[in-house]
Amino acid sequence: MTRIGIDIPESAKIVLLQEDKFKMYNNELKFVLKEYDRIVNKIRPNTKSLLVPHLEDLEYKLRPGMVTLTWTSMNIDGYLTHVHQGLAKLEQLIININDIMENRIENNLKSLSKTVLVNLPQDAQTFTLDEFVEMQSEWIREEAEKLKSKNYEVEGAVEDLIQTICSYQLDQHVEPISAEEIQKLSKYYNWSMYQALLHATKYSLNQMKERICGRRNMPKQILKPFFEVDVHLEGDTCTLKPTLEEVQSAINRAASHVLKSTKHVQNWNQKDMPEDQREPFYDWIAKDKEIVKVILLLTGSI
Repeated sequence: MTRIGIDIPESAKIVLLQEDKFKMYNNELKFVLKEYDRIVNKIRPNTKSLLVPHLEDLEYKLRPGMVTLTWTSMNIDGYLTHVHQGLAKLEQLIININDIMENRIENNLKSLSKTVLVNLPQDAQTFTLDEFVEMQSEWIREEAEKLKSKNYEVEGAVEDLIQTICSYQLDQHVEPISAEEIQKLSKYYNWSMYQALLHATKYSLNQMKERICGRRNMPKQILKPFFEVDVHLEGDTCTLKPTLEEVQSAINRAASHVLKSTKHVQNWNQKDMPEDQREPFYDWIAKDKEIVKVILLLTGSI
């Protein structure tokens, strides 16, 4: 308009002189919004409800840009610096949270769920009943210690996760994290620990059932003998030593050892109770329908 000789208002001339600055602010603000979306999308569903106050804190920092600031305000640079600091602080918190969840909680739970609580060599070796029971007892004793250790590790990691979230400095205008949400997260991972132990127990019992009893549809030549049993001819009758009842009893004892491997893996949220009175995960696992079903199949297998 100035090029063709038309007068423009003084305010328009001021805007024209600040063209580069306004374009720079526009780009900066667009970048801030993209960063906000990128950082928020890093939040995992498990911790989303716990981080509501943290997001409100960040939105409180963003609010002046929506309410009070104009293009001619003098403190836009200060506002952008304040917002960038808030974004960087929240992103660091989310990175720390995700690191604890992935490396200290979820990886331990996966490892724990794949634990095999029985020692069943796949070669052609056979065992006497006493050897079999003793072998399982020793193996399970060692694996049970690992379960107990992993349980402590995951419980400690969940406590660190909650502490990391709660130690974040929130603006005084923001409501603090509710104790109910903290309890909910702790219960969720307590349940995840139970599921991992349940999977390990169920998988181990099924492995025992398949190795000792074989699958119905498996060709007989693939099945390898597992127990050493002698046949005695006494008069007109043939007898087995050990008897089938004794073989079954040995299997039952081994299955019992597997099931009891979680007896010293304590349920969480019982720190105020004496250690000998705390409820172990065993109490839950022993009542599970799938576990009861596999135990019944095993105890009647021979």
